[in-house]
Amino acid sequence: MLTTPQQLRLDDNRMVTCTSPAEARMLWRETMAADGFYQHAVARLRPEKIVLDIGANIGLTAMMFADKCPGIGVIAVEPVPTIFHCLQRNMAAHVPYGVPLRVAVGTVPGTVPFTWYPRASANSGLYADRERDDEATKIFLRNSGLDDESIGHITAGLHDGEQIDVDVTTVSALLAEHAPDAEIGLLKVDVERAELDVLRGISETDWPRIHAVVAEVHDTDGRLAEFCELLSRHGLSPRNRQDPSLVGTELHEVYAARPSVD
Repeated sequence: MLTTPQQLRLDDNRMVTCTSPAEARMLWRETMAADGFYQHAVARLRPEKIVLDIGANIGLTAMMFADKCPGIGVIAVEPVPTIFHCLQRNMAAHVPYGVPLRVAVGTVPGTVPFTWYPRASANSGLYADRERDDEATKIFLRNSGLDDESIGHITAGLHDGEQIDVDVTTVSALLAEHAPDAEIGLLKVDVERAELDVLRGISETDWPRIHAVVAEVHDTDGRLAEFCELLSRHGLSPRNRQDPSLVGTELHEVYAARPSVD
Protein backbone atom coordinates (compact mmCIF):
# COMPACT_ATOMS: atom_id res chain seq x y z
CA MET A 1 0.00 0.00 0.00
CA LEU A 2 1.13 3.56 -0.72
CA THR A 3 2.10 4.65 2.78
CA THR A 4 5.75 5.68 2.32
CA PRO A 5 6.15 9.48 2.29
CA GLN A 6 7.07 10.87 -1.12
CA GLN A 7 7.92 14.31 -2.47
CA LEU A 8 5.91 16.36 -4.97
CA ARG A 9 7.01 19.60 -6.59
CA LEU A 10 4.05 21.96 -6.92
CA ASP A 11 3.48 24.31 -9.84
CA ASP A 12 5.09 27.12 -7.82
CA ASN A 13 8.24 24.99 -7.38
CA ARG A 14 7.73 24.24 -3.67
CA MET A 15 8.22 20.70 -2.44
CA VAL A 16 5.56 18.99 -0.32
CA THR A 17 5.50 15.65 1.46
CA CYS A 18 2.66 13.29 0.56
CA THR A 19 1.78 9.61 0.27
CA SER A 20 0.39 9.91 -3.26
CA PRO A 21 1.75 12.56 -5.64
CA ALA A 22 -1.20 12.05 -7.99
CA GLU A 23 -3.73 12.65 -5.22
CA ALA A 24 -1.77 15.60 -3.82
CA ARG A 25 -1.57 17.23 -7.24
CA MET A 26 -5.35 16.86 -7.66
CA LEU A 27 -6.04 18.26 -4.18
CA TRP A 28 -3.80 21.27 -4.83
CA ARG A 29 -5.63 22.05 -8.07
CA GLU A 30 -8.97 21.80 -6.29
CA THR A 31 -7.74 24.09 -3.51
CA MET A 32 -6.53 26.69 -6.00
CA ALA A 33 -9.57 26.56 -8.31
CA ALA A 34 -10.58 30.16 -8.97
CA ASP A 35 -14.32 29.40 -9.02
CA GLY A 36 -14.31 27.35 -5.81
CA PHE A 37 -15.47 28.59 -2.42
CA TYR A 38 -12.00 28.19 -0.87
CA GLN A 39 -10.70 31.10 -2.89
CA HIS A 40 -13.83 33.10 -2.12
CA ALA A 41 -13.38 32.46 1.60
CA VAL A 42 -9.67 33.18 1.76
CA ALA A 43 -10.09 36.58 0.11
CA ARG A 44 -11.88 37.77 3.26
CA LEU A 45 -9.32 36.54 5.80
CA ARG A 46 -7.42 38.95 8.01
CA PRO A 47 -4.16 38.07 9.80
CA GLU A 48 -5.43 39.09 13.22
CA LYS A 49 -7.87 36.15 13.16
CA ILE A 50 -7.16 32.40 12.87
CA VAL A 51 -8.25 29.52 10.66
CA LEU A 52 -9.42 26.16 11.94
CA ASP A 53 -8.65 23.59 9.23
CA ILE A 54 -10.69 20.51 10.13
CA GLY A 55 -9.74 17.60 7.90
CA ALA A 56 -6.40 19.08 6.86
CA ASN A 57 -5.00 15.97 5.15
CA ILE A 58 -1.38 16.78 4.19
CA GLY A 59 -1.84 20.53 4.70
CA LEU A 60 -2.38 21.94 1.22
CA THR A 61 -5.33 24.11 2.25
CA ALA A 62 -3.35 25.29 5.28
CA MET A 63 -0.57 26.30 2.90
CA MET A 64 -3.01 28.19 0.72
CA PHE A 65 -4.45 30.07 3.71
CA ALA A 66 -0.94 31.07 4.80
CA ASP A 67 0.00 32.10 1.25
CA LYS A 68 -3.06 34.25 0.69
CA CYS A 69 -3.12 35.85 4.14
CA PRO A 70 0.47 36.16 5.42
CA GLY A 71 0.67 36.15 9.19
CA ILE A 72 -2.55 34.27 9.82
CA GLY A 73 -2.52 31.43 12.35
CA VAL A 74 -3.76 28.04 11.16
CA ILE A 75 -4.77 25.20 13.49
CA ALA A 76 -4.88 22.10 11.30
CA VAL A 77 -6.17 18.70 12.41
CA GLU A 78 -5.66 15.28 10.81
CA PRO A 79 -6.16 11.95 12.64
CA VAL A 80 -4.30 9.41 10.43
CA PRO A 81 -0.70 8.98 11.65
CA THR A 82 0.89 8.57 8.21
CA ILE A 83 -0.96 11.57 6.78
CA PHE A 84 -0.31 13.60 9.92
CA HIS A 85 3.44 13.05 9.43
CA CYS A 86 3.09 14.70 6.01
CA LEU A 87 0.99 17.51 7.51
CA GLN A 88 3.65 18.21 10.14
CA ARG A 89 6.42 18.43 7.57
CA ASN A 90 4.45 20.61 5.17
CA MET A 91 3.31 23.04 7.84
CA ALA A 92 6.83 23.30 9.25
CA ALA A 93 8.10 24.17 5.78
CA HIS A 94 5.29 26.37 4.46
CA VAL A 95 2.92 27.58 7.25
CA PRO A 96 4.87 29.91 9.58
CA TYR A 97 2.12 30.25 12.18
CA GLY A 98 0.68 26.75 11.93
CA VAL A 99 -0.25 24.26 14.65
CA PRO A 100 -0.76 20.66 13.43
CA LEU A 101 -2.79 18.36 15.69
CA ARG A 102 -3.28 14.61 15.31
CA VAL A 103 -6.95 14.24 16.16
CA ALA A 104 -10.38 13.93 14.56
CA VAL A 105 -13.18 16.41 15.31
CA GLY A 106 -16.73 15.46 16.13
CA THR A 107 -19.68 16.04 18.44
CA VAL A 108 -18.15 14.68 21.67
CA PRO A 109 -14.63 13.68 22.74
CA GLY A 110 -13.65 10.02 22.72
CA THR A 111 -11.90 7.30 20.74
CA VAL A 112 -13.66 5.87 17.69
CA PRO A 113 -12.94 3.59 14.69
CA PHE A 114 -11.86 5.38 11.53
CA THR A 115 -11.50 3.99 7.99
CA TRP A 116 -8.30 5.00 6.25
CA TYR A 117 -7.92 4.50 2.50
CA PRO A 118 -4.14 4.38 1.90
CA ARG A 119 -4.62 4.94 -1.84
CA ALA A 120 -7.27 7.66 -1.47
CA SER A 121 -6.49 9.39 1.80
CA ALA A 122 -8.80 12.36 1.18
CA ASN A 123 -11.81 10.01 1.13
CA SER A 124 -10.99 8.44 4.51
CA GLY A 125 -13.30 9.11 7.42
CA LEU A 126 -15.43 8.11 10.36
CA TYR A 127 -18.31 7.27 7.99
CA ALA A 128 -16.41 5.86 5.03
CA ASP A 129 -18.65 3.94 2.62
CA ARG A 130 -16.68 2.01 0.03
CA GLU A 131 -19.59 1.58 -2.40
CA ARG A 132 -20.55 5.25 -2.33
CA ASP A 133 -16.92 6.37 -2.47
CA ASP A 134 -16.26 4.14 -5.49
CA GLU A 135 -19.33 5.48 -7.26
CA ALA A 136 -18.52 9.13 -6.54
CA THR A 137 -14.99 8.65 -7.85
CA LYS A 138 -16.25 6.98 -11.03
CA ILE A 139 -18.70 9.84 -11.66
CA PHE A 140 -15.97 12.42 -11.07
CA LEU A 141 -13.62 10.67 -13.48
CA ARG A 142 -16.36 10.24 -16.09
CA ASN A 143 -17.28 13.92 -15.80
CA SER A 144 -13.58 14.70 -16.26
CA GLY A 145 -13.59 12.93 -19.61
CA LEU A 146 -12.08 9.53 -18.83
CA ASP A 147 -13.33 6.38 -20.53
CA ASP A 148 -14.74 3.40 -18.61
CA GLU A 149 -11.64 1.27 -19.10
CA SER A 150 -9.39 3.92 -17.58
CA ILE A 151 -11.88 4.52 -14.78
CA GLY A 152 -11.97 0.82 -13.95
CA HIS A 153 -8.18 0.69 -13.81
CA ILE A 154 -7.95 3.74 -11.52
CA THR A 155 -10.69 2.70 -9.11
CA ALA A 156 -9.76 -0.99 -8.75
CA GLY A 157 -8.88 -1.36 -5.07
CA LEU A 158 -8.79 2.41 -4.60
CA HIS A 159 -10.99 2.21 -1.52
CA ASP A 160 -9.48 -0.83 0.14
CA GLY A 161 -9.56 0.46 3.70
CA GLU A 162 -7.80 -0.09 6.99
CA GLN A 163 -9.56 0.33 10.34
CA ILE A 164 -7.70 2.36 12.95
CA ASP A 165 -8.77 3.93 16.23
CA VAL A 166 -8.48 7.71 16.45
CA ASP A 167 -8.94 10.24 19.21
CA VAL A 168 -11.81 12.69 18.74
CA THR A 169 -12.15 16.19 20.13
CA THR A 170 -14.57 19.04 19.44
CA VAL A 171 -14.20 22.49 17.90
CA SER A 172 -14.93 24.09 21.25
CA ALA A 173 -12.33 21.94 23.02
CA LEU A 174 -9.76 22.92 20.38
CA LEU A 175 -10.55 26.58 20.87
CA ALA A 176 -10.38 26.34 24.66
CA GLU A 177 -6.92 24.74 24.51
CA HIS A 178 -5.28 26.43 21.54
CA ALA A 179 -7.11 29.71 20.87
CA PRO A 180 -9.06 30.76 23.98
CA ASP A 181 -9.28 34.43 23.03
CA ALA A 182 -9.00 34.34 19.23
CA GLU A 183 -11.60 35.24 16.64
CA ILE A 184 -12.08 32.53 14.03
CA GLY A 185 -11.82 34.11 10.61
CA LEU A 186 -12.65 30.82 8.94
CA LEU A 187 -13.73 27.33 9.96
CA LYS A 188 -12.88 24.95 7.12
CA VAL A 189 -14.55 21.52 7.26
CA ASP A 190 -13.70 18.58 4.98
CA VAL A 191 -14.43 15.41 6.92
CA GLU A 192 -16.23 12.98 4.60
CA ARG A 193 -19.80 12.77 5.96
CA ALA A 194 -18.92 13.94 9.50
CA GLU A 195 -19.51 17.62 8.76
CA LEU A 196 -22.64 17.88 10.91
CA ASP A 197 -20.76 16.25 13.79
CA VAL A 198 -18.20 19.06 13.59
CA LEU A 199 -20.85 21.78 13.83
CA ARG A 200 -22.66 19.99 16.65
CA GLY A 201 -19.45 20.08 18.66
CA ILE A 202 -19.48 23.88 18.78
CA SER A 203 -20.85 25.35 22.01
CA GLU A 204 -23.43 28.13 21.89
CA THR A 205 -20.90 30.53 23.42
CA ASP A 206 -18.31 29.81 20.73
CA TRP A 207 -20.52 30.29 17.67
CA PRO A 208 -20.28 34.13 17.73
CA ARG A 209 -16.47 33.85 17.44
CA ILE A 210 -16.78 32.07 14.07
CA HIS A 211 -16.96 34.63 11.27
CA ALA A 212 -17.17 32.29 8.27
CA VAL A 213 -17.40 28.59 7.36
CA VAL A 214 -16.37 26.79 4.20
CA ALA A 215 -17.16 23.10 3.90
CA GLU A 216 -17.59 20.08 1.71
CA VAL A 217 -20.96 18.53 2.48
CA HIS A 218 -22.27 15.11 1.46
CA ASP A 219 -25.94 15.61 0.66
CA THR A 220 -27.47 12.34 1.86
CA ASP A 221 -30.58 12.11 4.03
CA GLY A 222 -31.07 15.87 3.86
CA ARG A 223 -27.62 16.64 5.29
CA LEU A 224 -26.99 19.67 3.07
CA ALA A 225 -30.22 21.40 4.12
CA GLU A 226 -29.60 20.55 7.78
CA PHE A 227 -26.03 21.83 7.59
CA CYS A 228 -27.14 25.13 6.07
CA GLU A 229 -30.01 25.50 8.53
CA LEU A 230 -27.62 25.08 11.45
CA LEU A 231 -25.36 27.79 10.05
CA SER A 232 -28.32 30.12 9.53
CA ARG A 233 -29.54 29.50 13.07
CA HIS A 234 -26.22 30.85 14.33
CA GLY A 235 -26.22 34.02 12.27
CA LEU A 236 -24.29 32.99 9.16
CA SER A 237 -25.69 33.27 5.64
CA PRO A 238 -24.97 30.07 3.69
CA ARG A 239 -24.92 29.39 -0.01
CA ASN A 240 -23.91 26.23 -1.83
CA ARG A 241 -22.61 25.13 -5.21
CA GLN A 242 -21.64 21.92 -6.94
CA ASP A 243 -18.60 21.78 -9.16
CA PRO A 244 -19.42 20.56 -12.69
CA SER A 245 -17.00 17.66 -12.22
CA LEU A 246 -19.12 16.45 -9.28
CA VAL A 247 -22.59 16.66 -10.84
CA GLY A 248 -24.33 13.38 -10.09
CA THR A 249 -22.51 12.85 -6.78
CA GLU A 250 -23.58 13.79 -3.26
CA LEU A 251 -20.72 16.30 -2.90
CA HIS A 252 -21.44 20.01 -2.53
CA GLU A 253 -19.51 23.07 -1.34
CA VAL A 254 -20.95 25.43 1.25
CA TYR A 255 -19.74 28.91 2.18
CA ALA A 256 -21.36 30.90 4.96
CA ALA A 257 -20.39 34.23 6.50
CA ARG A 258 -21.77 36.75 8.92
CA PRO A 259 -23.19 39.83 7.16
CA SER A 260 -20.35 41.99 8.44
CA VAL A 261 -17.81 39.61 6.82
CA ASP A 262 -19.23 38.91 3.39
